[in-house]
This record gives sequence, C-alpha cells and structure tokens, in this order.
Amino acid sequence: MEDRHDLTDEEWELLTPHLPGNPRHGNRWRDHRQVINGIMYRERTGCPWRDVPDRYGPWESLYKRKRRWAADGTWHRILDALRTESDISCDIDRKLYEGDNGNDSAARGGEKRPNWPVAVDSTVIRVHQHAAGAGYAPAKDLVAAYPDKKDLFCRDESDGREALGRSRGGYTTKVHLAADARCRPRSRVTTPGQRHDTTAFESVMSGIRIRRSGGVGRPRTRPSHLLGDKAYSSRANRAYLRRRKIKAVIPERDDQVRNRKKLGSRGGRPPTFDQELYKLRNVAERSINKLKQFRAVATRYDKRDYMYQATVDIASIKIWLRDRVLSSRSSC
Repeated sequence: MEDRHDLTDEEWELLTPHLPGNPRHGNRWRDHRQVINGIMYRERTGCPWRDVPDRYGPWESLYKRKRRWAADGTWHRILDALRTESDISCDIDRKLYEGDNGNDSAARGGEKRPNWPVAVDSTVIRVHQHAAGAGYAPAKDLVAAYPDKKDLFCRDESDGREALGRSRGGYTTKVHLAADARCRPRSRVTTPGQRHDTTAFESVMSGIRIRRSGGVGRPRTRPSHLLGDKAYSSRANRAYLRRRKIKAVIPERDDQVRNRKKLGSRGGRPPTFDQELYKLRNVAERSINKLKQFRAVATRYDKRDYMYQATVDIASIKIWLRDRVLSSRSSC
C-alpha cells in the first residue's frame, strides 16, 4: 500500500540512476525504494523513528541508512546529480529578463552568458528538546569508517555546539539558503540561530556549484544576479560580488543612505538597484516554505548538525524530483 508521502514511479525513475549499488563484498542493501520512502515519511511527518509504520521495514534500518549516507555524503551527491541534470534555460523567466543577459560580454564580442538569478535568505528553526544533549566526542564507528571527516561528526564552535544557538525561547538553528527562480534550493548552510544573515553569505555563495552535464567543463558557480534583502547590504558583500562579476540586486539600508548623503560628494554614488528584478526575491522565501513542509526541517529533532543538514538535503531532493516531474509533464 502506497502512502501519499512515497515517491511516485516517475520520481523513482529519476532517482534510481544516482543511488549506490550493492558492494562486491558484504551484505547487500535493503530495498532502496522501501527504505527511502520510509525516510521520506519520517522527514515529512517529523515523527520519532520508532513510530515509522512497519511497512517501511525496521526503523533501525531507516535510521542507519540515513546516518550512513549523511556521513559519507551520499545525500549531497544525489542532490548534486539532480541539479546537474537540470537545464539552466528552464530557470529563466523570458518575459522578465528578455534583452538583458546580465553582463557585457556580448558587446565585447564574447560569449553571451544566460540569465541565472539567485536569491538568498535565511530562516530560524526552533529546536526540539530531544535535539539537545549531543556528546562532546564523535561516534567511534563513524570515526573509524571515515577518519578524515572527524570534525564533521562533532561540530564545536564558541557560540554554539552542533549549530545550536541560544535565544530567549530556547535553542535555535538558522538555515541560510540560496534558491533559483523556480524556488529550488541551490545551496544551504547551517549556523547557530543568533548569527546574523550576512555572516554566512560567502559560505552560501561558495556552495553554489552546478556540475555541467556530461562532466565536461568547470562547474557553474557564478549566477548573473544575486537578490537579497537589506540584511545583506554591506560593503564586504558588495565587494565580494563585484570581484566575482555578479550583479547585486540588494537595497540599501536607511542608515547607509543617510550616511552617504551626509558626506555629500565624498559619499559616492548610490549602488545600482533593479526594482523590477528585485520583485523576484520572494523565491528564496518560497523555497524555505517548501522545505518547511517537511516537519523534520521546520522543527529540528536531530542532535548532530550533519544529520540535520542531511534532513534539509532529503527535503531538497524531494523538491527537485517533484519539479523535474512537473517540468517533463508540461513539456509533453
């Protein structure tokens, strides 16, 4: 009996080529479809692992599969493969960007770069009490299996262990996200909840790496425009975008406008701002809303940060699969 949270046949057909095969030696994988559907059920409902229905198999198998693939980076590789197969031309709203290719290379006789706007934003995630209390030492079995990733399994920072930040309401985690014009997550970074949005800006931008289909050429890392709210309006962020030749679509803060006018001619010119293109910035918020349809994303239940990052990646995989299925239907 299929559940409404299970992957459809079309989604499964897209996902199957990117799943790891059975090892040459040792035990074989339990049925991928049954286990992944069980993991999707848990992430969508946010229920305890022990309460996952028996039709998905033993809950221990589901948890261990998610934990193992989070540790070795399988979830992220699957998501990266789905992003690679998407055509960048589908990310453009031709009516909005017709006649503006985002750079001046065409005027200089160079190759015309297509429009690829990306919006950034962040959201604060409330942390359940069960997510607190992670040990100070990483799990021994993971350290033995992946000795080069020891720091990943136990994140310890001065302002919050395991990306758990303190606030008046309790523990919080902040998810920083970059999304494309179709509300699909492109990059994500987790930090303690009290950190400012702009502190993770460069980390989010560096996480945008879309491999070319066929593996030929360098990854796509430079969007044509970067859309952000006033929280990202700083000299450091604008200088970073200029170095990478990315057009900033970020409004100035009121205090920046006052200070610039106070200096007169020494204050310089105001930064360019495309009001029409800025209307697209809501795609980041809509992408966050899509992620929060998964209750294990909207409320954090994972003790370890790498496990919560895997939760966000699993939700992103479902979003990308659904988008590709709908795109294929509309193109038929």
